[in-house]
Amino acid sequence: MTGSVKGDAARDPRDEIVEHLGAMRAFALSLTRNVAQADDLVQDTIVKAWSNIDKFQAGTNMRAWLFTILRNTFYSGRRKMRREVADVDGVMAASLSEKPHHDGRLAMRDFEVAFAELPDEQREALILVGATGFSYEEAAETCGVAVGTIKSRVNRGRKRLAVLLNLDENENFELTDKATMAVVAGQTVQGGSL
Repeated sequence: MTGSVKGDAARDPRDEIVEHLGAMRAFALSLTRNVAQADDLVQDTIVKAWSNIDKFQAGTNMRAWLFTILRNTFYSGRRKMRREVADVDGVMAASLSEKPHHDGRLAMRDFEVAFAELPDEQREALILVGATGFSYEEAAETCGVAVGTIKSRVNRGRKRLAVLLNLDENENFELTDKATMAVVAGQTVQGGSL
C-alpha cells in the first residue's frame, strides 16, 4: 500500500486530465446546449489547465479544478458575447472603413506644393480667411486693403489651387486638416467665412 501512495504522489497531474474528459464534455454540453460549442469549451479548458498546471495543488481535487476552469471560461465567453455585435450577414463590417493614413500625408504634400505656387497676396488671403478664420473685414483690415480685394484674392486663390490640384468644381479635396479643407472648399472656420 505504501508503494501505491508513493506512486500517486509522483504521478504527473497532466495524466489525470484525460480521466475527466467525459465528465467535462457532459458539463460543457449542459452549459452550452450545443455539441460543437461544448467540444470547443472542453478544448479551451484543457489548454488553460495544461498551461496553468503549475497552479494545480497536488493532492487536491483535479475534477473540481477542471470544472472551475470550464465554468469560468464559459461565463467569460458569455460576457464577451454580450459586448459584441452579431454581424451575420456582414452589413456592419461592410460599413466600417478607415482611410489609409498615407493618403492624408500625400494629399497634404500635393497641397503644399500647389499652395507655394500661388502669389503671396492669394496665399495670405487664404490663410487669413480660410485657415485662421478671419472674416473678410478682419483680413482686409489686417492687410490694409478693401474687403472686395480680399474676396477677390480668396476666390482667385481657391480657383488656382483647384486647377493646380486637378480638382473639378464639385470635387472635394480630402484632407484631415480642417483649416486646409476650409481654404480649398471655401467653408467657414471658427466664425470666418470664404
